[in-house]
Amino acid sequence: MQFKKPKFWDNQKVSLWSISLLPFSIIYLLIVWIIRLPSIFRDQKKLPIPVICVGNIYLGGTGKTPLVREIFNITKSFGKNPAFIKKYYDYLFDEIEMLKATGKTYTDKDRYKGILLSHYENHDVAILDDGFQDFSIKPNFTILCFNSNQMIGNGLVFPAGPLRETLNATLRADCILINGDKNLEFEKKLFKINGSKKLHIFYSKYTIKNIEKLNNREITAFAGIGNPSNFFNLLKENNLNIKETFSFPDHHNYTNEDFEKIIRNKSTKVITTEKDYYRLNSDQKKNCEYVEVILEIDNKHKFKEIIRAYL
Repeated sequence: MQFKKPKFWDNQKVSLWSISLLPFSIIYLLIVWIIRLPSIFRDQKKLPIPVICVGNIYLGGTGKTPLVREIFNITKSFGKNPAFIKKYYDYLFDEIEMLKATGKTYTDKDRYKGILLSHYENHDVAILDDGFQDFSIKPNFTILCFNSNQMIGNGLVFPAGPLRETLNATLRADCILINGDKNLEFEKKLFKINGSKKLHIFYSKYTIKNIEKLNNREITAFAGIGNPSNFFNLLKENNLNIKETFSFPDHHNYTNEDFEKIIRNKSTKVITTEKDYYRLNSDQKKNCEYVEVILEIDNKHKFKEIIRAYL
């Protein structure tokens, strides 16, 4: 599913577009409530192994996949045999391939079936890449991801804004991970909503692993992710010489015409995200490289110990 985010979603002030769409947001929230209703009146499915869920309430671009890969490595360091669980959709093959490059990945239309199969094949931790809105499963530990550049946008629910749920959904989370700068005002909002409930808040940042290949080069960068500007900003923060950028919708499938426009400047080095790289054909891959990023979590020792405690 290709989707280009409207600019008014991330405006600090609520726009006329947002106001006009508020009735549809109410309908959307009602549909979400109806979907969730059966889980309120019945027991959630019993899970055979510990489940860690990484999700979001902001639609796309919060860095879930890099985090689940890091959690995979953390649980491996505990002597565990983790596996990824990803609900199957055709358009998510790029994210699925990224997970497969790290470890065993189970995809199914039903996440619970994926968890059962991973347990049957001797995995002892299931890591859900996206699943916060799956009310049939109650994870042992739930992390919600935010990016400090967008945070919650205009604060409104889809389609008036970029949120899948209101900020009250953080009541179902155990941990918040914010990629980017510290935001004390946002933390106060979270603590006010969650009251006396213990809510762990961590911050993270990306570092570029293969930056030596990019230094002293003129660069053309392109991205078809939730927030392409976050990728371009990362490159600029690392003082890379960006000559041109191209933005596409999330999960965009690149045509030959798209790529001809991207590589028209023959003097530049063409780069993209790892996620985009998986959507390129073999000829396109010959003409570009992807940027390898490492997720660095502040106070990582405490983060690891919290995960260990929930397992």
